[in-house]
Amino acid sequence: MRPVTHSIAVLGGGISGLTCALRLAQAGQCVTLIEGSDQLGGLGTFFEHDGRTFEKFYHCTLPSDGPLLCVLETLGIREDVYWKPTTFAYAHQGRFFPLNTALDLLKFAPLRFIDRIRVGITGLYGRLVSDKGLDDVTTVKWLSKLSGARAFAKFWQPMLEAKFGDRYHDVPALWFWTRFNREKGESKGECKGYIKGGYKHITDSFVSALRSFGTDIRLKTAVQSIDLAEDGRVTVTTSAGAEQFDQIVATLPTPQIDQLIGPAMRAQMPALDTSTDYQGVINCLLFLKKPLTPHYWGATPGSEHPFDGVVETSTLTEMADRGDRHVVYLTKYLHRSDARFTQDEAAIRAEWIPALKKLFPQLQDDDIEASYIFRAPFVEPIYKLGQMKLRPPEELVRGKVYLANTAQVYPVVTSWNGSVIQAERTLETMGFDNIGPVAANAGSRTAKLELAKPHAVAAPLRPVTVKA
Repeated sequence: MRPVTHSIAVLGGGISGLTCALRLAQAGQCVTLIEGSDQLGGLGTFFEHDGRTFEKFYHCTLPSDGPLLCVLETLGIREDVYWKPTTFAYAHQGRFFPLNTALDLLKFAPLRFIDRIRVGITGLYGRLVSDKGLDDVTTVKWLSKLSGARAFAKFWQPMLEAKFGDRYHDVPALWFWTRFNREKGESKGECKGYIKGGYKHITDSFVSALRSFGTDIRLKTAVQSIDLAEDGRVTVTTSAGAEQFDQIVATLPTPQIDQLIGPAMRAQMPALDTSTDYQGVINCLLFLKKPLTPHYWGATPGSEHPFDGVVETSTLTEMADRGDRHVVYLTKYLHRSDARFTQDEAAIRAEWIPALKKLFPQLQDDDIEASYIFRAPFVEPIYKLGQMKLRPPEELVRGKVYLANTAQVYPVVTSWNGSVIQAERTLETMGFDNIGPVAANAGSRTAKLELAKPHAVAAPLRPVTVKA
């Protein structure tokens, strides 16, 4: 073991782990970041195609993602984010219906006219009503009351089933309310952002900053157990052996954390909620020689489609980032126990690509440059009524073991921005609450940080505001 005065291990190299590691390193702590795979970034990991890198799972940034944008500013890359207006469409009986304006909704043929009006009122009400009490009301009950049973069954239910499968019945209305308000934000139209160089640029910037602080970054180092030693320190056993730290921050999914906890640690911590499960996701990424749709997101929630959505990210990204091609993600949320989740890649292509060609008859086999299949087992927590009471605590063992994962993000939307917010909550619990811009003012374009020298001080730093 290396001699240290105070050491902190961060388990997991997704956006939560990267944010925690960066803020702790800024505060002068001796940080070790441990990641089981060969890449950092979690769902933001990438692969190479034709000399460029692309995300395995589609990503975008919203103007309302203030905390994430402030992290990018800390890294000096916020100005690399560019913004474009994007649109949404809903597939019905082989046609895509745009749903971006009030006029689009009035023309939305899948619903009766009165149901279109009620869905529009639901959207307006959702932007004005308080979230009070919505954690104890199901989304099914809330939307059925506002939009009517017929509109719910025709419009809302298929989208809920696409997200949560047969467990959509218990999802709290607070989840829908938060998601709706994040998507709409304060802008007059839908707008999304992407970063020059892709999300690998973000990860690389984290690595550069962390190494400048002397952070020890370990890849391909799977955590096997965590427990408390007799001297009160935390023992982390990995594929490379056992090591002790003064504190740890675990950012892995709760089901994985629960399997790692040793007896001494479990005896000193509250019981973790293991009833909150996760949906996984399958992505089929297509590189096309011509555009497929003008819409960034096309919802395909009908049971006749093997995928839930068609995401044409080339409506958002610049050619400098993707080359002379168009990039489309077909996505399907599935539980990891579903037989379709482990389906052979050839079988997925044999079903999904013909279904896509049926939706878009102009698409020919020669238009497909290449295709890739990616899967992730822990993506979206499956929320239940009273989820706020089920959120795991930030502190698992007083002063020793802390948690920052997506099960705690609720009711904030599960996203990179939500994970940054949770990381900052956990850091606040640890006593490092003024290292970076707090969530309340994180949307400011002018926030900027002064970085500490590596391991120089233990006290957190204050943000400095400068004029843009």
